[in-house]
Amino acid sequence: MANLKLTISDIKGKSISKELKDNDVNPLLGLQIGSEADASVVGLTGKLKLTGGSDKSGVPMRTDVHGAARKRVLLVKGVGLQDVEYGQRKRKLMRGNIVSEEIYQLNCKFDGELPVEAPTEEKTEDKKE
Repeated sequence: MANLKLTISDIKGKSISKELKDNDVNPLLGLQIGSEADASVVGLTGKLKLTGGSDKSGVPMRTDVHGAARKRVLLVKGVGLQDVEYGQRKRKLMRGNIVSEEIYQLNCKFDGELPVEAPTEEKTEDKKE
């Protein structure tokens, strides 16, 4: 079964990370980048908009590559291509825009504000000698 790390960012810029396992991933499988999903998958009320992701090897997803498979794409600019000169093109390995079981990490945008979680404090006992 599929395991997925979900990075969720809100409108204020705060982000949290959740890990989904097995059957919790099923509502997200088959969705395209840019589509919306229900946030109840991660215990929030609202909508999640898928913005990108990568597979277990770190190959990024790209919106203009159709399907779920890896493909070698000739790039001029955009996601997955850095430090190129003007006019230079490069062929790179990219993942398609559909969420599949091979996807390891998925980026999402939440339409509201994420709840503030109180930091957990470890109890320390002062030892007097």
